[in-house]
Amino acid sequence: MENTEIETGIIKDLIEINNDRVAGFEKAIADIKDENIDLKDLFETYAQQSRKNAQELSAIAGSAPHLETEKSVSGTLHRAWIDVKSLFGGSDRGSILSEAERGEDAIKKAYKDALSGGELPESAIEIINTQAQGINAAHDHIKALRDTAQL
Repeated sequence: MENTEIETGIIKDLIEINNDRVAGFEKAIADIKDENIDLKDLFETYAQQSRKNAQELSAIAGSAPHLETEKSVSGTLHRAWIDVKSLFGGSDRGSILSEAERGEDAIKKAYKDALSGGELPESAIEIINTQAQGINAAHDHIKALRDTAQL
């Protein structure tokens, strides 16, 4: 596989997991009851973050000389968010936040793996690093809320 195919595959994986993150948060938003209404705004903010991330990544992938569409380098990365989407539905705050944190763990790992692999073009590293910082902050915020909910 050529380097551009590897690079594009990694970027494609990040787009997929961001799209899955959006869908996961939208599922959670639809299932949240009134007593946890504050989480709807938070989850919408994070869904919007991933929409923006996916757009930025699509622009990077669009500038690549060859976009591999049949397969991606690590296509299973996004499946963790898919699994989390099916688990949302617990109505208590701790359960909602625990499942959200599991999804955030998956996307955080995907970004870490992408950045540590040494296979990204320099033009993408800064954007992906900035996105990773936002993802890490979101993860930490959800984890802190989860920890508070379990007290």
